[in-house]
Amino acid sequence: MNKPVFERLGDGSGIRLFLRLTPKASRNAIAGLIADANGRQQLKASVTTVPENGKANAALIKLLAKAAKWPKSSIEIVAGHTDRNKILEITGDPDRLMAQLHELTGGEDI
Repeated sequence: MNKPVFERLGDGSGIRLFLRLTPKASRNAIAGLIADANGRQQLKASVTTVPENGKANAALIKLLAKAAKWPKSSIEIVAGHTDRNKILEITGDPDRLMAQLHELTGGEDI
């Protein structure tokens, strides 16, 4: 069984999102869901920016903020700053955030 792409934060202040980033792509995009080797679902994203000096991470935050209409200040990368596999914490109402993720993935089962 696959583990979900997100988890609710223990204090109810938001969600923890698991993401796979592809830098230096041909376009900025949210490309649905994939599963990693451990069965963890991940949101797949790509950015055209190079992965140096945090530029790809900044582009990822900008992409997510624009696509989901989240404030950039509500998105924080908490793990994977120099890795393609990232863990983000997004603050806000968890139910609303999950609904927005569902829209981003084109209705895929998250």
